[in-house]
Amino acid sequence: MEKITILHTNDIHSHLERWPQIRHFLNTYRKQLLRNGETVLTFDIGDAMDRNHVLTEASHGQANVNLLNGVHYDGVTIGNNEGLGLSHNDLNRLYEHANFPILLANLLDKKSGQIPKWAHPYEIITTGEGTRIGVIGMTAPFILTYPLLGWKPLPVDETLQMILKELVGQTDFNILLSHLGLPTDRRLADKFPELQIILGAHTHHHLPKGEWRNQTLLAAAGRYGEHVGQVQLEIEDGQFKRAQASTVDVDQLPKLTSDAETVASYQNEGTKILKNQLVADIPQNFYRGIDAKNRIIDLGLEALKARTETDLAMLSTGMFLDDLTEGPVSMYELHHMLPHAVHPMRTKLKGQDVIRLMKEVKKNRNYLLGSPVYGMGFRGRKWGEIVWSGLELTNDGNVLVQGQPINLTKDYYIGGLDHYLFFPYFPTLEIAGNNELSYDTVLREDFATYLAQKFPSKK
Repeated sequence: MEKITILHTNDIHSHLERWPQIRHFLNTYRKQLLRNGETVLTFDIGDAMDRNHVLTEASHGQANVNLLNGVHYDGVTIGNNEGLGLSHNDLNRLYEHANFPILLANLLDKKSGQIPKWAHPYEIITTGEGTRIGVIGMTAPFILTYPLLGWKPLPVDETLQMILKELVGQTDFNILLSHLGLPTDRRLADKFPELQIILGAHTHHHLPKGEWRNQTLLAAAGRYGEHVGQVQLEIEDGQFKRAQASTVDVDQLPKLTSDAETVASYQNEGTKILKNQLVADIPQNFYRGIDAKNRIIDLGLEALKARTETDLAMLSTGMFLDDLTEGPVSMYELHHMLPHAVHPMRTKLKGQDVIRLMKEVKKNRNYLLGSPVYGMGFRGRKWGEIVWSGLELTNDGNVLVQGQPINLTKDYYIGGLDHYLFFPYFPTLEIAGNNELSYDTVLREDFATYLAQKFPSKK
């Protein structure tokens, strides 16, 4: 009887404060299992990187790949932070020095119509005992945004069905590395009995003892490196005799005395690189306060209008996490101020729909002022106040555009963020808006471009 242990990580999101413990555990435990005669496979299920960390930002994610190289990964798939957080060229370069295979079945390069050159749809791993294991990688197919970066996502079910058909007779059992989310994992387990194990991610779900769906074992290790997952299998003649999932609490693992220094080095390295990237020289302080004389939100609105080529804009104060201090400004300060993975958006609305949008903002104002925000690229704390540029909602419910009454039938273009489209607070954007999303920059890069033009660096 063959014993196989599968170790898996997911959604680390550059929480590198836990990486030394994760690395020690994976490498030490793997050696121990190998000494005991077991087969060991290790996988990462995507979103290992997040540009919220200065080292990831400074290295375009390549530092994260170097860290993964320090563990014997047998395969990884990508998450949306790899796929949508980097430009097309940066993603093509991300895995140039990876010492592990990247498994990705449902994303094509739009130009070539092929799987990216750095990826494979699946691998067949044959153990020392001759067990043949099919390992398939899939990521969440964001059909609205991936094409903006030159990628074509493929339908999950059709792609998986085709691959499983291809694997018939070639494998004894199959594993899906799924950056698709728990609801999709459950549905796939119900639909495809050919999948024996689904290692999940994306929705940050933690399954401490796994979850059985019919014949399929689902496993997942939460988020931010808080847990490492393991699946223990006993195989006889290619058939499951026993399968059990569990997770390990990383914060309960021992720390080496050098771990704190190692974690600090990640921060210091990224900080040094970004501080050397000078952007502008600011002549005075700008403040986050809505009543301040020199408001940073006004600079943000001008940057957004410049980026989206509009005369009108909307921006929330919660985007800015710091004031802007007089003197030289580097990408380090801007990264700390605007760590978000949010992108510019240009929206076309009829005048009557602009009125409705502004009334939606007013209706939700008191809730959003102190509301914590999670996901959709936001890396801050609270939403704050929506501030308009060029638009004013009067007390009697009318709207002025540049001080003049709005024309109900005229088309207006408003600069905003994709973030506002993805949340449900402003349905007019989705229902009535013609939205053009731009994914080749994030807000802080557009803000940096604007500052560099308005307040050129004196270096």
